[in-house]
Amino acid sequence: VPARWLGDAVFFPQSRDAYADLLKMGWTDAVRQIHPEKRVYTYWNFSYRGGYDRSSGLRMDHLLISPALSNRLRGAGVDAAVRALERPSDHAPAWIELTWPGKLD
Repeated sequence: VPARWLGDAVFFPQSRDAYADLLKMGWTDAVRQIHPEKRVYTYWNFSYRGGYDRSSGLRMDHLLISPALSNRLRGAGVDAAVRALERPSDHAPAWIELTWPGKLD
């Protein structure tokens, strides 16, 4: 954990433990399921020069799927390309794709 983040709730042991507990209860981290080895970031600190260009970010945003939906996961990712737009957010949108029985239209 970078020293500058130690006082942030994202890195509190309680936060990390609660996240681990959700995974133990059967919830699926959708992005990690689809990209198990890839470094995936959803956040880049604007004050950290070149963090986005050097792919030096954090994965703060997670999409968890309930056990009942985990077998429907077909895709997941982060659209980091929006970070190249003028005045982007410090977070990039994360998404999932699920199969669904029957037609929805």
